[in-house]
Amino acid sequence: MKLYDIVFIGHMSLNHIVPFEGTPKNTSGGAVFFAAMTAAAIGKRTALVTKFAKNEASFITPLTEKGVAVFALPATETTRLTITHPSKNMDLREIYQEKSAGPITFEEMPEINAQLIHLCPVTGEDFNFNLVKTLNEKGHRLSIDMQGSVRFLDPVTQKIQLRDAPQKKEILTIAEKVKLDVMEAKLLTGTDNLEKAALILEEWGSRETLITRSDGVLLRYGGKTYFEKFSNRHVLSRTGRGDTTFSAYLCRRMDHNALDSLKFAAALASIKLENPGPFNGTVDDVLLRMKQQS
Repeated sequence: MKLYDIVFIGHMSLNHIVPFEGTPKNTSGGAVFFAAMTAAAIGKRTALVTKFAKNEASFITPLTEKGVAVFALPATETTRLTITHPSKNMDLREIYQEKSAGPITFEEMPEINAQLIHLCPVTGEDFNFNLVKTLNEKGHRLSIDMQGSVRFLDPVTQKIQLRDAPQKKEILTIAEKVKLDVMEAKLLTGTDNLEKAALILEEWGSRETLITRSDGVLLRYGGKTYFEKFSNRHVLSRTGRGDTTFSAYLCRRMDHNALDSLKFAAALASIKLENPGPFNGTVDDVLLRMKQQS
């Protein structure tokens, strides 16, 4: 069985993006899309377990062209989102789920051999906590995007609402590394002060925590807190910022220390923010940006 450096689990989605200013557009998306594209671009052996309708398989072409092994689980629908930015604050978004591919269960998971599995759901409907627990019990190393734990679908409006996650402490103790954005961190901990939020998450069991914000990314690891600013000169595409940042961190972290990995992730995400779509650069591009930031 092939050994992958990293395997991502979650829904691909077809997104309708409505910016605060500018023209709406339709794009491929989902946390796994941006994360897997990043890992592949920087040379990691990458796989993706996702779920979508067979007749819409063309939207995984960018992934397979990058060398990502896609394990596609059958569904009657493909997840569809409308993402609206109501103000210039890029951390504020209104997200509506028009359709869902349905939950990914452990029973339908392919056999995978990976150094790390990253669980990055679009919403809490991508999979339930049983998948997380079972993968952990099977001995897999896991990292988790906490957005799936706090995003719940309003059955009437189809708007994704944020609510506290009752299993947050258990999730934090299972995952080797966790990712949040500032809104999710505030919801879970009660504070939008990134350093205070990271300390609370550490007290609850998180060993390595990344929290993204519009101006940069905070890392809490080994009893220390670090913050690295984004260096982008403009923003062409905010969607996927956190997923790109965390994927870059996870991949770099496999053979570098935490602080170097944080700087690498911030530099890579800065490049992504300046260009439409997922990160499509090279490691050399990122290393140059790191040098320019120092």
